[in-house]
Amino acid sequence: MPPEESTVVNDYDRLADTYTVRSDTEIQNAYYERPAVLALAGDVAGRRILDAGCGAGPLTVSLRERGAEVSGFDLSSSMLEIARRRLGPDVDLRVADVAEPLPYADNAFDDVVASLVLHYLEDWGPALGEFHRVLKPGGRLIVVVDHPFAIHLSQRQAGHQTDYPATYQWTEDWEAGGRALPMSFWNRPLHAMTDAFTAAGFRISAISEPKPVPEAEKLFPEDYRMLCVSPSFLFFVLHAG
Repeated sequence: MPPEESTVVNDYDRLADTYTVRSDTEIQNAYYERPAVLALAGDVAGRRILDAGCGAGPLTVSLRERGAEVSGFDLSSSMLEIARRRLGPDVDLRVADVAEPLPYADNAFDDVVASLVLHYLEDWGPALGEFHRVLKPGGRLIVVVDHPFAIHLSQRQAGHQTDYPATYQWTEDWEAGGRALPMSFWNRPLHAMTDAFTAAGFRISAISEPKPVPEAEKLFPEDYRMLCVSPSFLFFVLHAG
């Protein structure tokens, strides 16, 4: 759907319980996205990490279990309530908007993880600028977004006349409590992503298109085969200049 036609508000407060179950158990997040992020992060023991758009906190939990000092923020207070139950009162979790100035000091973190967050934004510039600000010099930003060509193909197959080189908004319905809730995202080509990273002062260290972890093959054989030949996410490791 073109941006001028969209009135969608992504309501994660209403989706919190449903989305948490999906994220904890289904292949896309539990056996594909999070394992790949953790593999790219490597040894995080002793590192201070900000989980941007942490949601219910599954990645935050995994990073802390590996020895990181974690903080997280999300726009949804309902998602953060779940995260607080998982992480306890000693973890710094805040309600904040990735599109606005962040409530953290300059040079506060060794790493920022922004997994499946930036695709909610039309303009990446302010968010990337804030990530750069809160990172220590040379700090890492790990980003996961919808794979732009996968979205392009799905939109064309659905009958939408999208162009891969364009940046455009698209929507789909998610189910919660027996009701369909419209969700809205922005798709942009790879070169627009890399241009935005460079403009914000980041150096690209890695671009990854990993497969799901092997144990997913028995649990989700059809989805596993699909993701092995047609990745749905794109992963970046960036360093602050």
